Amino acid sequence: MKVSVCVPTYNHEQYIGQMLESALMQQTSFDFEIVIGDDASNDATPDIIRQYSDQRPEIIRAFLHSENQGPSEPREFAGRNNVLQLLKACRGEYVAMCEGDDYWTDPLKLQKQVDFLDKNPDFAVCHHNMEVIYEDGSPSHFFNSSDQKPVSTITDLLEDKWFMATASWMYRNHFLTEDFADWHAHAAAGDWAIMFQLAAKGKIGYLPDVMGVYRKHSAGLSNVHSQTNQKFLQNRKEMFENVGKWLNNRHEVTVSETVKKYTALLAGFEKIGSSN
Repeated sequence: MKVSVCVPTYNHEQYIGQMLESALMQQTSFDFEIVIGDDASNDATPDIIRQYSDQRPEIIRAFLHSENQGPSEPREFAGRNNVLQLLKACRGEYVAMCEGDDYWTDPLKLQKQVDFLDKNPDFAVCHHNMEVIYEDGSPSHFFNSSDQKPVSTITDLLEDKWFMATASWMYRNHFLTEDFADWHAHAAAGDWAIMFQLAAKGKIGYLPDVMGVYRKHSAGLSNVHSQTNQKFLQNRKEMFENVGKWLNNRHEVTVSETVKKYTALLAGFEKIGSSN
């Protein structure tokens, strides 16, 4: 199997059909599977997935959980276990991520990214530009700016730069044979945790083509994972510290600068608390 399309979903009845259609329309010279996991949605998402998997059982492998995989607390970790189980279920040489409320617009998306990774064995990840749209009607925009670097490394991530929409990732399936790092289970930012482990294995390539849509809406975790959430900031600081140790302190200067920034942000919360 060349590619696994990994689709974590929860209460996405309005969107999941569009996501699956965008995967099924992909034109490829290779076989791919769609590995979709529903985290016990309480809307019609599981029924919609069943309809699709009944029609295309040769492509779609559906994991429809009857109980939410959690953890329920803290809420910053919501959906974590569903995602990790799905990643381990992916059998492809490469994995393309797309959460259930996003979708792709280019029928050659998978082919373009496979071509890139096949030609560039020193790259662990390939990502591309996306259009960001807002539920509240705010103006749409591109995820990446025109000056996005064509090649990034783990150093960019350690500098606390995030430049990849999750639905744009394709990566070499490192987790097919290797376990998640010990610190991963304690990191609230699951996408960062995955990407650190991948970027430790190779470079990150960028394709400027706009090949999908990333939705921002009130139910999204990005509203929990924010600079105004003290618990999340503390967890982010600890993640960088843990990753630095995991990398045997090879990036000590970069990591210490990032940790210093989070220490300052957290100090701001303490000042506010002491003045009340």
